[in-house]
Amino acid sequence: MEENPNNQQPNIAEPETFVIQNVYIKDVSFETPNSPQIFMEQWKPKLELEISNDIKQLNDETFEIVLNLTSTVKVEEKTAFLVEVHQAGLFAIKGFPNDRMSYMLNAYCPNILFPFAREAVANLVIKGGFQPLWLSPINFDALYAQQLQKQKPQQPSTDTIN
Repeated sequence: MEENPNNQQPNIAEPETFVIQNVYIKDVSFETPNSPQIFMEQWKPKLELEISNDIKQLNDETFEIVLNLTSTVKVEEKTAFLVEVHQAGLFAIKGFPNDRMSYMLNAYCPNILFPFAREAVANLVIKGGFQPLWLSPINFDALYAQQLQKQKPQQPSTDTIN
């Protein structure tokens, strides 16, 4: 057995830990401002979708991630319905280096929350008297990569024109 002269612990990296503690709806809203007349219209709906997420660190390792989805469906210029879901989750995340932690918070967790939000949107729309709105899958990894590209400072061009 080797002796440790200063009684120091060897430098051991903290293991990466990820635990889903809870998934819940934080806020929900459904509006049909033009009903019942909208049900009489010829339908050629247009979908507008807004997506964002909020990150709140609750303690050293617990984060609340809120995926915000707002879907507006219009017929011509009239709003048929507007549905907003704030799908939240509590996640215990620790031991990740900064770049991977950013990915976990901004892409990995929203990927977990999206199916729950998608189902909530569809159920609300059905209960509002409309055909279900099945949102297409979203590639949060690609959105995160785009966000990182936008944050990179623009490199000056080294090309010269003679």
